[in-house]
Amino acid sequence: MKTRLTTSAKVAARLLREGGTVAFPTETVYGLGALAFDAKAVRRIFIAKGRPDDNPLIVHIADRSQVSDLAQKIPAYARQLMDAFWPGPLTLVLPRSSRVPDVVTAGLDTVGVRLPSHPIAHEFLREVGAPVAAPSANRSGRPSPTSWQAVVQDLNGRVAAILKGSRSGVGLESTVVDCTGRAPVILRAGGVTLEQLREVVPQARSSSEEDRRRGRSPGLKHRHYAPRAEVVLTDTLPIPAPAHSAWIGIGASPKGVSFRRSCKDLREYAHEVFHFFRACEAKGIKKIYCQSIPLHGMGVALMDRLRRAAAGTAKLRG
Repeated sequence: MKTRLTTSAKVAARLLREGGTVAFPTETVYGLGALAFDAKAVRRIFIAKGRPDDNPLIVHIADRSQVSDLAQKIPAYARQLMDAFWPGPLTLVLPRSSRVPDVVTAGLDTVGVRLPSHPIAHEFLREVGAPVAAPSANRSGRPSPTSWQAVVQDLNGRVAAILKGSRSGVGLESTVVDCTGRAPVILRAGGVTLEQLREVVPQARSSSEEDRRRGRSPGLKHRHYAPRAEVVLTDTLPIPAPAHSAWIGIGASPKGVSFRRSCKDLREYAHEVFHFFRACEAKGIKKIYCQSIPLHGMGVALMDRLRRAAAGTAKLRG
């Protein structure tokens, strides 16, 4: 398959309406989309990514009116969260309608829905004119792509088109919130923090192990976010640092590493981490030291991704 690189949302939307898979930018990471109501097209996403079929997808929409096509019930607090955070990096898990194919939800009775804020994503989804199922646009298990160049690295020749845009602003995937119970429950931490959710719905909480076992969120079951280099979480860098090693964190960077990225704050750290992983691969880095951070605010989402990346590279080594 020849992958078309384009800056035209109209061209990308036409290819998607014809049943193709199209990568497109969002404010979180780049997504790989197919028509949500076309089961055959959605299966092409799993083939292109090498994604396990028990991993549900998030459906992206251009307008809130499309939620009624996807969900059979919308709690009042979910509407409050839409008012506060849509468009933006928040996915709401709702009871699915009968129109949503099983392949989108991995057979679950729920569906994740998001209205992205990225202007190119919004234009693209408007041009499509229908809900678009889209996980991150990378090979399964790899670091999520925050640039169109990263999508090319993983999916060139495997998808119909890549809609080119700027680097993703957030750099981590959306927060996924279960809205099927009495109060919202965070299943996957992301660009909207628990503290922000509680400003709108005070009853919002983080998930328990039982919540996570239900599997209603993508990114919870399988190896994720792992570069080819070994990822090590640390508070202090070994002296001397091993050859061909790198470091990313906040503040002054340590000496002795071959490659480093010093971030001014937590948001920048989150924005840069996946991009840094791929830059390390290009430089032949063998070990990446990532600074550990406190578990509050955006730190919860960032540490979740770093821990999964570190676990993933441990499995690769084993």
